[in-house]
Amino acid sequence: MTDPPVHRWRDRPLARDALFAAALVLVEVVFTLLTPREFWPSRLPLGLAWSVLCAAPVALRRVAPWPAVGLAVATLAIPAFLDQAPASQSLAFVVLTYTMAAHRPARTAAVAAVLLWVPVVVANVLAPVETGLQVGAAYVVLNNLLTALLSYAVGRAVQARRVTTEALRERARVAEENQRSLAEQAVADERRRIARELHDVVAHHVSVMGVLATGARRVLQRDPGTADEALATIEDTSRVTLREMRRLLDVLRTDAEPAADLTPQPGLAGIEALVEQVREAGLPVSLHVEGDPGRVEEGVSLTSYRIVQEALTNALKHAGVATAQVRVGVDGGFLTVEVEDTGRGPSPGPDRIGHGLVGMRERVALYGGTLRTGARPGGGFRVSARIPVEPAGTVPA
Repeated sequence: MTDPPVHRWRDRPLARDALFAAALVLVEVVFTLLTPREFWPSRLPLGLAWSVLCAAPVALRRVAPWPAVGLAVATLAIPAFLDQAPASQSLAFVVLTYTMAAHRPARTAAVAAVLLWVPVVVANVLAPVETGLQVGAAYVVLNNLLTALLSYAVGRAVQARRVTTEALRERARVAEENQRSLAEQAVADERRRIARELHDVVAHHVSVMGVLATGARRVLQRDPGTADEALATIEDTSRVTLREMRRLLDVLRTDAEPAADLTPQPGLAGIEALVEQVREAGLPVSLHVEGDPGRVEEGVSLTSYRIVQEALTNALKHAGVATAQVRVGVDGGFLTVEVEDTGRGPSPGPDRIGHGLVGMRERVALYGGTLRTGARPGGGFRVSARIPVEPAGTVPA
């Protein structure tokens, strides 16, 4: 995508100022043609060349301001050869004074103005140009000083306006960011409030379902009809609970998160496929499973899968040439997941805590477990999680 012509010109100050200088020369030519012939320079082509030279500092005013000032002062010798000062020379002094005042600090702009106009005053007093008008040196000096002061004042006013505009623009940007942050905070607070309310509703429904299930189990043999009614109520309540859970997840989901799909979440059964994928990626991995993890709750199973996934991903990224080992075991009411590698380990650093480790710790803490991470005694890195479990489908008494 090409930039608009306006942007292209904005990025080329030399070309813009060269056109401006050419415009000054064109003004000089038009002004000369409109005056009577007796006021024309005696050597018109040479006068046009001097006019171009006097306008040259304008083309350099932004890319090389101080050389432009020096060149403008050097052109003061031109009237001595032509017996007439080009109009582009006076205009160049005005433009340079304005430019320095508008784009430079006040002290620098003042120094530039003095360097420009003091030689002009001295030249007009010591070697005045013959113009055909009977004016005194004091008038010429006063006119030059007023022109210099006006150019300087206009430049400083433009700079002050620019600074004020930038300050207001920055203030508006900060205010807009603050307003956006406050709005996002308000939305987040409201979402948390709604989530708490929906959580209470879901917790109530789940509690009712638990009580009904317990009662149905106890009267199932004695009164099947009552048990059937309880199970029907549980069925209806479960549907309501599922709808409320979906609303709860919609509330908790941020705008940056994609909508949930219907793909089943991975679990302990997917660890073997995950290990195979990591092997194909170049990291030799062995898997050892002890006990029967098949009846672990789905949430704990998903947490275990994510721990192994994050640990093996970190090993691929940071371990270098190494091997890895994954051990999963269920024993004594606890699920143990351990992933270790023989690589070089994480880079040293006191504040090096990755988002992956934080996420693993949060997942394990959610189910009342513990997570330990760190370097192995023989080199490499180890991730070990221990989570209390109950067999899936267990009904509390």
